[in-house]
Amino acid sequence: MAQRIEVVHVGSACRDVDHDDPRGWRLGGGVTYAALTTARLGLRTAAVVGVDGPAGEGHELDELRAAGVDLLLVALPEGPVYHNVETASGRVQTCIQPGVELPIVPLPGSWLGAAAWSMVPVAGEIGDAWAAVVPPTAFVGLAWQGLLRRLVSGERVTPRPPEPSSLLRRADLVGVSHHDLDPATSIRDLTRLLHPGAQLLVTRGDHGGLLVTVGPDGTSPSQRYLPTPTYREVDPTGAGDTFLAALLATAIRPNIAGRHRARRPLDLRFAAAAGSLVVEGPGLSAVPDRAAVNVRLVRERVRRAIRPSTDTHVGEDPSV
Repeated sequence: MAQRIEVVHVGSACRDVDHDDPRGWRLGGGVTYAALTTARLGLRTAAVVGVDGPAGEGHELDELRAAGVDLLLVALPEGPVYHNVETASGRVQTCIQPGVELPIVPLPGSWLGAAAWSMVPVAGEIGDAWAAVVPPTAFVGLAWQGLLRRLVSGERVTPRPPEPSSLLRRADLVGVSHHDLDPATSIRDLTRLLHPGAQLLVTRGDHGGLLVTVGPDGTSPSQRYLPTPTYREVDPTGAGDTFLAALLATAIRPNIAGRHRARRPLDLRFAAAAGSLVVEGPGLSAVPDRAAVNVRLVRERVRRAIRPSTDTHVGEDPSV
């Protein structure tokens, strides 16, 4: 009998241009980082991964298999390809190839009872029809930034404004980077697109971020979290997806961050520790396991990392 899966991740792998790799690219995409994160944290993990021909043969997929991820690869005629350049003012991302929509495919029966589903688009490839695939009792995470990108071959990636969607309305935990939104965007305008009780995570890089809970008629008090310092930043790719996946892991298995956490809310400190570790190495190889996250947490216990917040806009100065 197949073992019941705890979390199912959905999304397309992307190929990021990398001139240091003999292939000229390396495999990325939020779904690969998210699936590897939950697997290395000890959750029974499955992933529906859209791949074009080259991506489907990427050795990085073996890292996921070795960690215990149950993979269902969906062949695509074209997958997303990006060229990322890190600058002092942030990442400049160019779309080489936008890819195509990820079709809905039959899933193994052992996956359908998963406690959580994680929608991790990288190029807007997950359509609203996927919302109906998720069982009504499942906890749903959504990496919103993958739906907020305007993609044209050969052009720089630019933000698309947020808009209502069935997928967004179904999500219980929504993560987005402040880089993917206009700084003047109202937090309340964003939460109006979510259902009451959902939580919105706005990451702000080395300034930490914000976790907002949606109340019946707006937002309830939010929490601002401080960043977990890194020893060195080698590669920022995947930090947000690793953070969100670790946060989702604490929602469905709270004791993953310690026995005392059995009945507490989402653990921002645990997730921030995971996100701080993944930037310290290149690519998927830097995704941490549970032991590494707990070691980082011990280092951070002396800091007051979370406090109430009254932020009203995405771009509000976190230092105030």
